[in-house]
Amino acid sequence: MKTYKTEIRLTNEQKTIYAKTVGVCRYVCNLFISTNKTRYENGEPYMNNYDFSKWLNNEYLPNNPDKSWIKEVSSKAVRNAIDNSNKAYIRFFKKQGKFPRFKKKGKNDCSYYFVRTSKTQPIKIERHKIAVPCMGYVSLKEYGYIPVKSNITSGIVTKRADRYYISVTTDERDCKQSRTIVQNNINDGIGIDLGLKDFAIISTGKIYKTKKQNKLKKKLKREQRRLSRKYKFQRNYENKQNLKKGKCTDRRSVSRGIEIQKTVVAKIHQKIANVREDYQNKIVNEIVKSKPSYITIEDLNVRGMMKNRHLSEAIANQGFNSFISKLTTKAIVNGIDIRKVDRFYPSSKLCHKCGCIKSDLTLSDRIYKCQCGYVEDRDLNAAMNLRDAKTYKMA
Repeated sequence: MKTYKTEIRLTNEQKTIYAKTVGVCRYVCNLFISTNKTRYENGEPYMNNYDFSKWLNNEYLPNNPDKSWIKEVSSKAVRNAIDNSNKAYIRFFKKQGKFPRFKKKGKNDCSYYFVRTSKTQPIKIERHKIAVPCMGYVSLKEYGYIPVKSNITSGIVTKRADRYYISVTTDERDCKQSRTIVQNNINDGIGIDLGLKDFAIISTGKIYKTKKQNKLKKKLKREQRRLSRKYKFQRNYENKQNLKKGKCTDRRSVSRGIEIQKTVVAKIHQKIANVREDYQNKIVNEIVKSKPSYITIEDLNVRGMMKNRHLSEAIANQGFNSFISKLTTKAIVNGIDIRKVDRFYPSSKLCHKCGCIKSDLTLSDRIYKCQCGYVEDRDLNAAMNLRDAKTYKMA
């Protein structure tokens, strides 16, 4: 199985179909949550996704003819939204997540899900377009990115910052275009230590600096302040207080201005994420092309690290989870073993030469100095200790 994601162009009619489908899925998700919440308050048993689908089609829609627009969109997308809500409830019952929240328009929108109907009717794809059920052919911005002979099993269409993307899952077991796995990794293994000052430090001495985006962040703050002022003006307009002369007094124009500014802010957020993702992809490709026999990384507790209010912003900007996920996927495809060391392994406090542990090492100590005379950069020492770790688990 392999996933491809690329940007698409939608016509105005296709955009309307997408918005309508997403709106119906959002309504059904909220209906699923509210129905089970009411049943719990009344002492009734939980209604899973199968029972809810039967109740929706056989009882709710016949008794509420004004909700017939639910049947006007793809049934597969609606069913996928119900299944996702059911999974959220199951995670809550297992104490793996919080209680499912109601979805809000423009903030927690669902995605347009589609699936292959049968093996005899595959999803048609060409070099420049792909057929999406109930939407028709959509144009691909990147020609030839998805192989024409791909056996597509399912996919989703999403919207982000006023741009549309399609992600498809393909079954390449019988596809001749599937990638050959390279297994001639004869070089020594490496250890990678992730940090904040420097993004990644390799045991070979290679250092990847943290990608700074000061100009984009300054622009983001400026546009966010502008959006905040628009919200403030809207509140003053509703209260009929402190309205300045020359300002727009039309409620629709005020709301429209807020939506435009929200799109501007979202585009800057997306650009920052794209720059970070491109930088991570380049690092992953460079590491994999060096063909190490294995890669050792630390099993970081990113969620726990985010609780530090002094470092949470810097940790979030690094994107450790996405980097580890990309590195693991790319390494496995190329036949490279991924070793994960326990998060409590003292890689930074352990002396690489004599093996003693320096318990009084603080975060401000950037140079590791041991009693045996060993002096090395703190992060490089940690990377070498990760490379030579004997206790680990395979990813």
